[in-house]
Amino acid sequence: MSSADEPWWRRAVVYQVYPRSFADSDGDGIGDIPGITSRLDHLAALGVDAVWLSPVYVSPHVDNGYDIADYQAIDPVFGTLEDLDALIAAMHERGMRLVMDLVVNHTSDEHPWFVASRDPANPKRSWYFWRPGRPDPDGGPGATLPPNNWSSVFLGSAWEQDAGGSYYLHSFAAKQPDLNWGEPAVREAIYSMMRWWLDRGVDGFRMDVINLISKPEGLPDAPGGPTAGNQLEMVVGDPGLHTYLAEMRREVFDRYPDRTFLTVGEMLAVTPEQAVLVTDPERRELDMVFQFEHVDVDHGQLGKYDPQPLDLRDLKASLARWQVALAERGWNSLYFNNHDQPRAISRWGDTSQYWRESATLLAGVLHMHRGTPFVYQGEEIGMTNYPFARIEEYRDIEAARAYEVATALGLPSELILGTMAKMSRDNARTPMQWDGEAHAGFTTGQPWLPVHLNHLWLNVADQVEDADSVLSFYKRLIALRKSEDVLTTGTFTLLEPDHKQLWAFLRADERDRLLVLANFSDDELGIPDGDAFTGLDGGRLLLGNYPDGGAPGPLRPWEFRAVYL
Repeated sequence: MSSADEPWWRRAVVYQVYPRSFADSDGDGIGDIPGITSRLDHLAALGVDAVWLSPVYVSPHVDNGYDIADYQAIDPVFGTLEDLDALIAAMHERGMRLVMDLVVNHTSDEHPWFVASRDPANPKRSWYFWRPGRPDPDGGPGATLPPNNWSSVFLGSAWEQDAGGSYYLHSFAAKQPDLNWGEPAVREAIYSMMRWWLDRGVDGFRMDVINLISKPEGLPDAPGGPTAGNQLEMVVGDPGLHTYLAEMRREVFDRYPDRTFLTVGEMLAVTPEQAVLVTDPERRELDMVFQFEHVDVDHGQLGKYDPQPLDLRDLKASLARWQVALAERGWNSLYFNNHDQPRAISRWGDTSQYWRESATLLAGVLHMHRGTPFVYQGEEIGMTNYPFARIEEYRDIEAARAYEVATALGLPSELILGTMAKMSRDNARTPMQWDGEAHAGFTTGQPWLPVHLNHLWLNVADQVEDADSVLSFYKRLIALRKSEDVLTTGTFTLLEPDHKQLWAFLRADERDRLLVLANFSDDELGIPDGDAFTGLDGGRLLLGNYPDGGAPGPLRPWEFRAVYL
């Protein structure tokens, strides 16, 4: 594919805005759409090509907007539909595109569709998964068990019993009932809604847990015993997904032949082989997927709240596996941070002595891979985890549920609070740090989540004029995606896969060979011998994260270099 024929998103960098925490225009302590519009010049100066906007639809906010009660209305806490139209226009004036979050595996239980479905005689009954319970042999007369043994991602049964006795399916919280994509009327309602947004100027969608929309026929029990099955493997591999995605392409995006959209599917437990099928351009499903393999490498046997020290070899191997698998067909998304992950610098970097170096190293390594990089708000200035200490400080439903389950099992509260402080999603959701003033310039009111005390020195205002800041490094890095062809089209070869501190790989095309080196340690690190490193001393430095650029010789602590050989 020539550069003239390639879609715009292959050379793009996308910036994720979590609206509740980005910028508050009215002093209520919650970010809003006018606040985003007021900060667009920051994004334009950063050089990003598109903004992925997390949900701003009407919602009871049980899961911070990922429980939608009206797909075609803006929640008043964020503003109005006119505010969103103004945001789209302002972005387009600056040459940026808007990608909306799309949550169509489930709705809120307050959505009119679900409210209607509670009536067994209503036609919308089939829009959700309503089932009778199974007899409970250990219960009293009329006692029932859930229809199958499926588990919620948020722990506990995936079924909730309604007042009428029937059960409905919820893969996440009980207030997030799953839509039945097997019902044609559901799909047409969703496609119509998507076209409505595209007609308003939206440039694509990031699709939340999209590979859960197709459920196995009959909803059979999952392996794992009579009461606690893990159905993810059987659901994410259901072949009906491809039918639905291809139909979505035809019924939505193909109706706009003169526009090129971005479609990104978040996919739980997806394999590279499945991702190739979904992102192969000839199959016409999605452009890329968000996968979780690389952000799960430091999870222990009990999951994310059982964090283990990072083995760099695992992280390198994971990204390399996806680079190789999607080298000929499909396309990768690239991310370390988003609204569901703790801050990568606190997780894998050094937030004390080498804060700046590790923040820029992580960025450099990620953006030098093949794919479309995603920058999460605050990442571009090196924001860190918040020092949460009490359960009352959290707002995330996942964290609250994990704490409830862990304490019920008898685990010490200090233990679970310690792991939550490292891994909770709320770490990514503390307010954006714009300046060193009160509440970091995020709001004039009381912020919905606390602002990190390090905003006094870690903020946009203090970095914007500093040529050696994390923010300035990100600006240079993002510009390279547009100027250096090898980053888009070049092959990928992982070097030194068994090295515990060095991340090294080669990007190459018919004209250029770019060697990427990164020292993931507090110690000076010698560069290995080998043909792949021949010519390094005489090479041309493309980018380094030390102020002097990166002289030949050993890698300094947390040093990143990208060198043309």
